[in-house]
Amino acid sequence: MSSSLYVVATPLGNLGDISQRALDVLRGVDIIAAEDTRHSQRLLDAFGIRVRLTALHQHNEQKAADQLVHWLAEGKRVALISDAGTPAISDPGARAVARVRQAGFAVVPVPGACAAVAALSVSGFAEGGFRFVGFLPPKSAARLTVLSGLVGERDALVFYEAPHRVVECVTDMLAAFGAARELLVAREMTKLHEEIVRLPLGEAVAWFAADDNRVRGEFVLVVQGAPEPEGLSAEAERVLGLLLAELPLKTAARLAADISGEPKNALYARALVLKRD
Repeated sequence: MSSSLYVVATPLGNLGDISQRALDVLRGVDIIAAEDTRHSQRLLDAFGIRVRLTALHQHNEQKAADQLVHWLAEGKRVALISDAGTPAISDPGARAVARVRQAGFAVVPVPGACAAVAALSVSGFAEGGFRFVGFLPPKSAARLTVLSGLVGERDALVFYEAPHRVVECVTDMLAAFGAARELLVAREMTKLHEEIVRLPLGEAVAWFAADDNRVRGEFVLVVQGAPEPEGLSAEAERVLGLLLAELPLKTAARLAADISGEPKNALYARALVLKRD
């Protein structure tokens, strides 16, 4: 092992998911930078690993990144881990990786568990591609703005969400995508109370309301990509084209739906294609 930053994936919950290579790297480095040192110490203790831990989280990442560069310049080997899964994916670490690269040191991936990919793999939505969105804005208005921009996306959409916002988030997804769009809810993956369910967005809020335990834990939400737009009438195409020439995309699609009677989502998806072309 050389003087490099090793970005090491750790289990989401089930310790059996850690790789032999991850264990070898964690045993072989001089320092491990962890999001929560107390949480990570339990992981290291489970495998008998005795390596110095240092904190690297969202509140100290810039300062901690400078320290990582200092250690690497001294020839030390450093690992970066998060509380669960792959670091620097909607978790602290991205700025540290960028700083280490800027300083000219190698950054080595040690792949393994990733919540987004694990949920996507059991969704049945990923026949095409997927788009990782991560965490949406905490406020509903900003969240709806982001979701509205994703309505016409054909690829599956992958989101992370916190337990105290998950119902609000799904409510806004319903408003943006409509009741028929399918949603996969993956809760507490690989842990004791893992729960994975796929259902229409129109049923999701009631599903959460049926059991208080369903809003506990860590969530990955996977939304089915937009369906292929059904054939629009020639008149709807004409109206949409005229409106797009004068108005913003979202407004043009809404007015075209009001005028033609065609589905707004289909017109919005078609408008996205016309704008790209």
